[in-house]
Amino acid sequence: MGVVIPLDESKNKQASIKPLVDLTRADMERVNQLILAKAGSDVQMIPEVANHLISSGGKRLRPMLTIATANMFGYKGDAQVKLAASVEFMHTATLLHDDVVDESDLRRGRKTARILWGNQASVLVGDFLLGQAFRMMVEVGSLEALDVLSTAATVIAEGEVLQLSVAKNMDTTEDDYLQVIRAKTAALFAAAAEVGPIVAGTSKADRAALKSYGMNLGLAFQLVDDALDYGGKAADLGKNTGDDFREGKITLPVILAWRRGNEEDRRFWREAIEGGKNDDAGLERAYGLITKYGALTDTIARANHYGTIARDALAALPASPWKSALMEVIDFCIDRVN
Repeated sequence: MGVVIPLDESKNKQASIKPLVDLTRADMERVNQLILAKAGSDVQMIPEVANHLISSGGKRLRPMLTIATANMFGYKGDAQVKLAASVEFMHTATLLHDDVVDESDLRRGRKTARILWGNQASVLVGDFLLGQAFRMMVEVGSLEALDVLSTAATVIAEGEVLQLSVAKNMDTTEDDYLQVIRAKTAALFAAAAEVGPIVAGTSKADRAALKSYGMNLGLAFQLVDDALDYGGKAADLGKNTGDDFREGKITLPVILAWRRGNEEDRRFWREAIEGGKNDDAGLERAYGLITKYGALTDTIARANHYGTIARDALAALPASPWKSALMEVIDFCIDRVN
């Protein structure tokens, strides 16, 4: 089931994060060592739960942004390593909490921690990782970096609560949805990209440019994720396709199909999302309506819009392999639907 939406067929090659991976490899090895060390605890369940998710094959894109945006300005310290590990711990904590709130069974192709250890353990280990993240931020000694990341943590929590308040509510608007993903997803991308230039001591203009890059990259990334749930493969998404529908999540493809549908279509969406009638037959109909009303195509168009803003944010920065790699990351995030 599902429909894959092609993007620009004139592209000659698939975009990749390999240039960014190669450039950040040495520092990311140090980040990964630090992550494993800081995930340790005398309480046996903590490293078990933490390492289940940490070792599950995520791309570590957010910490790579921190490494790249520090090194592109010639930074020669180790603060970026601690901040990158902090960013990854914040992200991991968010995933642990998300899976509890969403009652998710699968994450990156594996059973979620909540299924294996229970909701309480997942929430508390997430809290432990947040605590470790803030300890590493303090070790760096940059109040500006601490301010950026602690503010992001607050915004993410606000986004979680906002998503809860609009869950299974078909009256949710596109603006509501964008407010949720700006807080839940894009805020951490923005913070990850901003703390690099902070520790590198570069100009406020460069810092603002990379914050904008991260924010808009994060918006594009989440829009594509939401499209993939209705038009992708589980291998690309890291969870079962259709999970958003089964969990009653209001995402942009649903909002657009609802808004463009007739009375009968809207009755279906209310019964499926608000009433919980989200079996396989309902999912098949949802795919059909989303395709009929061009909701996937337009969701990807919006992702491209934010990708363009991210490219524009980088445009004024000096040419370098780092800048080129960050540019390609934008295409990689969007091209996942091909």
